[in-house]
Amino acid sequence: MAAELPIPVFNSLDNALPDLETAAAQGVRYDSVVKEYEKRFGHKPTYIARAPGRVNLIGEHIDYVLFGCFPAAIERDILIACGPSLPASGTSTPSAHPPGGVKAENLNPKYKPQSFAPMLKSAQGPSAAEEADAASNVHAETLWHLEIDKRELRWESYVKAGYYGVLNRFFSSASEHPKPVDLLVTGSVPSGSGLSSSAAMVVASTLAFLAVNNKLVGLTKGQLVEMAMENEKRVGVNSGGMDQAASVICTPHSAIFVDFFPRLSAEPIPLPTPRTIPRAVFVCANSLVVSDKVVSAKIHYNLRVVETLVAARVLALRLGLSLGSNERPRLREIFSRWLGSPELESTPEKVKAGLERFMPEIEKLKPSPEGRKEGELGVTMKEMIEWSGLSEPQFHQVYLSWVDVEAEYFQLYKRARHVITEAIRVLEFREVCLRANAAEGSLPEDTLRTLGALMDASHESCSTLCESSCPEVDQLAELARAAGAYGCRITGAGWGGCTVSLVAEDKVEEFIAKVKAGYAPYKDLEGDALREVIFATKPSSGAFVLKLDE
Repeated sequence: MAAELPIPVFNSLDNALPDLETAAAQGVRYDSVVKEYEKRFGHKPTYIARAPGRVNLIGEHIDYVLFGCFPAAIERDILIACGPSLPASGTSTPSAHPPGGVKAENLNPKYKPQSFAPMLKSAQGPSAAEEADAASNVHAETLWHLEIDKRELRWESYVKAGYYGVLNRFFSSASEHPKPVDLLVTGSVPSGSGLSSSAAMVVASTLAFLAVNNKLVGLTKGQLVEMAMENEKRVGVNSGGMDQAASVICTPHSAIFVDFFPRLSAEPIPLPTPRTIPRAVFVCANSLVVSDKVVSAKIHYNLRVVETLVAARVLALRLGLSLGSNERPRLREIFSRWLGSPELESTPEKVKAGLERFMPEIEKLKPSPEGRKEGELGVTMKEMIEWSGLSEPQFHQVYLSWVDVEAEYFQLYKRARHVITEAIRVLEFREVCLRANAAEGSLPEDTLRTLGALMDASHESCSTLCESSCPEVDQLAELARAAGAYGCRITGAGWGGCTVSLVAEDKVEEFIAKVKAGYAPYKDLEGDALREVIFATKPSSGAFVLKLDE
């Protein structure tokens, strides 16, 4: 099982990357980071932690309700060169080197150098905010505090988020302190693009602090995914785990089918695109609408989380399933209870058959049209509380005490319908890839058309049911299809960010030229500037640590 494999630690870039050509090209970049690190900190790094971004090929906004998705790691990544801090000349006092103190710098000049240190809570006791945080049980710290202002996130917030999990997992006793660390960060994943730069940053920073503190031994890829998921909650995002799983577990030339129920699992699945006639690649196109899922979380990302959670409770009650007043089940769990037998969900194929039977039950969430404006399928806060079967204080405690959300109407029906139809599409996409992998020889173009049709249907659902797209992304998707893509869909958290298109490999340049001509924000871009916003990508290897010669 891929999630149970150890985290890769390499002594050579040739072994870390999929082929010698890639290793040679990336070697210049890695050498440059090492030299810049030594220039800034006065000593060489001992490790480079690498975590790639990801493109989700299909399965959007369903990971946090525990349904599977189908991402692939991309070649663009985050690198963090790291090593223990060395005492500056003439300094050796504890105040000059606090336990676990961090000096963090970024190769991008717009991100200023930062210094911070975790604080033992026993030194002055937890603040009121910390106590409230612990009471919410989203992530209760036990010993260490590290300030992260969720209202004004800075680049180092993601470094701190990665550090938190290492502190709480490995330094829970005051008798052992983390090492002071120097970090230098660089990255090629565009922020806010929907290619999961934030998860890559958190995974890379988690790896960096694990490596410097000698805590990698015995840790599996699955455990790193779980740590990174919890760590990203520190910056205010209730992530479902797909981004972290792709960044950590993926292998070259394959996507992964990531499932989250009853536990995290990851199944590498070769993509048929190298064997089809014509061969095909995936092209990512950045809408240049910045998708900051933390800043807008209360009306976008976190709102979708709450809507799906409440939809699960209401649907359970209408299906006659019993729930405790403090239960907060997710749609995947309600589906499992409705099936009633583990045998009926023992394979992805059986899950798909069960979901197709389950689909009509979603209609139980559709509100009566009486007293509503035409076409309105949402419910008010008052209606939502009534439907939940909880008192207002109970509802607030279970669904709102741990997250900020804001809406006039809550779209329980539309969100649940998106989840179930998207979960079915993911399983169909997986089946197409597996059938192609089992076939011998070249594959017909119909394979690409079938995958593309699933991507198109996914985008339509994201746009109209999940409502996680935006006009610019919808325009890019239309342009991509007109330019010859077999299929195109939004990828990532949404409300901006990227599309991913399935395109014939020999038509990529023609495809990019057509999209550039039709999308106004691209028209003045040339050369490297254009390649930064629209590019073909191969499935990449997942996160690793490169151990450098001392």
